[in-house]
Amino acid sequence: MKITITPYNPKWIQQFSSLKNELSLILKELNPVIEHIGSTSVPGLAAKPVIDISVGIKDVKQFDRVVELMEPHPYIYYKVFNSTMPKRRLFVRLKKEADQKLFPKVFINPDHIPHDQINIYRMAHVHVWEFGTPDWVRHIAFREYLKAHPDVKQQYQDLKKKLSLKNWKHGMDYNDGKNSFIKEEEAKAIAWYNTNNIK
Repeated sequence: MKITITPYNPKWIQQFSSLKNELSLILKELNPVIEHIGSTSVPGLAAKPVIDISVGIKDVKQFDRVVELMEPHPYIYYKVFNSTMPKRRLFVRLKKEADQKLFPKVFINPDHIPHDQINIYRMAHVHVWEFGTPDWVRHIAFREYLKAHPDVKQQYQDLKKKLSLKNWKHGMDYNDGKNSFIKEEEAKAIAWYNTNNIK
């Protein structure tokens, strides 16, 4: 599969705002903190046209309740990744309510995920973390770091465009291609974020 990287689109902010309102209602009883993360959250940065959202909740013990609350809505639950990232719950938001009839509500086996088909219908990735943990902070720090460091943002954009020219088995392999750059810059971002007390 090819990864589509498109020029920055200001509509991504609007899409996030709409999804934030939706998630705030769905998860209202858990009082979540909801942030726009990933490349679509950085003005001027080319990206896959898929919104990444970080949802912070008070306690990992509430993860099961998150899954229950999300179930009636057009979100696919990627339970398959719980074993490798036990402190995260991952969902894919489909573009339309009717789209949820096309796929199982939960994926447990990685070999059963029809990545190419889901990619056609997905609007967003929703990452649920415990608020304030290192996993939560690193995504916020990286976003703010890219905003404040246009040279790093340009390097990241160039890398993504280069990787988008390759054929990938699925998007996880593409993410692996970015991993070394992200880990190096993310470490700098966290130090910068903490030193400057960015909020």
